[in-house]
Amino acid sequence: MKKEKYEILARKYRPKSFEEVVGQKHVVQTLSNALRLGKIGQAYLFSGMRGIGKTTVARILAKALNCVHGPTPTPCNECEFCQAITKDRAIDVLEIDGAASRRVEEARDLREGLQYQPLHSRYKVVIIDEVHMLTPEAFATLLKILEEPPSQIVFIFATTEAHKVPKTIVSRCQHFEFKRISQKDIVKHLAYIAHEEKISISQEGLFLIAEAAEGSLRDAESILDKAVSFAGNNISLDDLRVLLGTVPQKLLFEVSKIIFNGEAGEVFSLVDKLVESGYELINFYHQLIQHFRKLLLAKSLANFQDIIPVNEEEYQRYRKEASDLSGEELLRYLNALLKEEGPLKYSFQPRIYLETILVKLCHFGRLVALEDLIKTLAGEEGSKSGLLEAYSGEREKSFSPSRTGFSHPPSPGDLTSPGKAQRKGKRNQTFSLERESEKVMPTPAEKQDDTFLEKKPEKADSQQPGLKKSSHQVEVNKETTPAIHSFSPTTSSSFTPSPSPLLSPVSSSPLTPPSSSKSSVSPSASSSLEAKLPPEPSRARKLKDKLLAQALEDPQVQEFLEIFKAQVLSVQPLSSWSPKSSSQGIKAKESKKGVKK
Repeated sequence: MKKEKYEILARKYRPKSFEEVVGQKHVVQTLSNALRLGKIGQAYLFSGMRGIGKTTVARILAKALNCVHGPTPTPCNECEFCQAITKDRAIDVLEIDGAASRRVEEARDLREGLQYQPLHSRYKVVIIDEVHMLTPEAFATLLKILEEPPSQIVFIFATTEAHKVPKTIVSRCQHFEFKRISQKDIVKHLAYIAHEEKISISQEGLFLIAEAAEGSLRDAESILDKAVSFAGNNISLDDLRVLLGTVPQKLLFEVSKIIFNGEAGEVFSLVDKLVESGYELINFYHQLIQHFRKLLLAKSLANFQDIIPVNEEEYQRYRKEASDLSGEELLRYLNALLKEEGPLKYSFQPRIYLETILVKLCHFGRLVALEDLIKTLAGEEGSKSGLLEAYSGEREKSFSPSRTGFSHPPSPGDLTSPGKAQRKGKRNQTFSLERESEKVMPTPAEKQDDTFLEKKPEKADSQQPGLKKSSHQVEVNKETTPAIHSFSPTTSSSFTPSPSPLLSPVSSSPLTPPSSSKSSVSPSASSSLEAKLPPEPSRARKLKDKLLAQALEDPQVQEFLEIFKAQVLSVQPLSSWSPKSSSQGIKAKESKKGVKK
């Protein structure tokens, strides 16, 4: 005797009418009313996740349109047309896979074939599954026939990614969005199948299957079919957990106990136990999140069995464990777990990352609640307002300038640091000659002198308004007493006062140390030098200044100074001076031998 071919549960219990469709009441009611009123659309678009009834509803709609008693919302499933559609033998019902027939040539062939009338049925129904896989050219080919199709043509498109379908196609269709099927509806449908197939399974087992299906009825039926093959018609909860790779509930309670007791050392042995048992760590983590959710439900609701069906023993254990913690603490644990779910999923070291997360959770018990902290800081006689005032005062104090040593914004007189004092003393010493000359009234002869050369740092510009900077960093002051002219070649062609009118090596200069780019003249030395040297006429002084600037810019002079390690102390013009021969008026002297150029 030939053995009857086995039919999987998903096909055997596939709905054959609108009344048998699970969890899509809004779609079923709309289509039934349209068929009853004779308002049949030219194109329909069904979108939603996998395994929730899109293609099934499309076939039922094709039956309803072509049934001998139709169009009707309740096809008989007994006539020739209904039987042909059920067995996929209907000539006038074309079911096309959009992923396989996606090219523009196939779309053109379809368009040409739709010009003919149906052979046997009332309507020619075109069902295109995974329509989002069609090429843009294929969509463009179908645009015109979708907008003005023949009266006997009905298009039904099904897709899991409606956002990939062009808007021009969507606007020509009636769009129905299929919903994810609830766990209660899945459990109810699985219980019906188990009763019909004489399968023994607990309510908790059915809920475990529905939870693993994640809203897909077809996935739930496939899991039940696999469980029957694994354990036979008597399916226990442990069999399902082994099949689905879920962690036993006893182990989840052990993990939560370790976390609540703060036993961080036990975490590593527990994770090692999970790895040795072959459990997927990310699946364990998902179950741990669900476990803490149940604890939060047990704390928040009087009876959470209406939301999550569990047996009486587990229910009482959840209630007992949740009673030892506050709702805020459970919420803190759950938030921490949810925050680390994504990083754990994509971690290159999931075991180490999981151990780190669990150790952190073990230390959550040491955290002090904000209310307790306020009471502790405020004391028995304190109040929240007083604590806030003290906190505000501390913030103002922490952000005030007094943290840097000043009770008010610092002024130049408040600078007491050694570095600033030294820099300030050097600056005062550098300009001591100028300040002493300002205190002495100039003589009539001195008033005739117009210019005064002085080197000063750029930072002193605001303190010496009478000084103006030239292109050679030479500054002229017309109001101060003339001083001695001495120059020292540096990297920026700067110059410093020196009492000698000759070129001398830097090492022999008593006023210009080789390691310093700045030099200073004391007031006493400047007074004695001023007494010995009479003031020069302003015209001669200007000529010297001009010669000096040109000499310092001359490449040969710079090379000469670099070779002999010398510095320019004075410049004397020749009797027949011209700009071309300005470099010939420079006198130089080496340490022991004089050199003229």
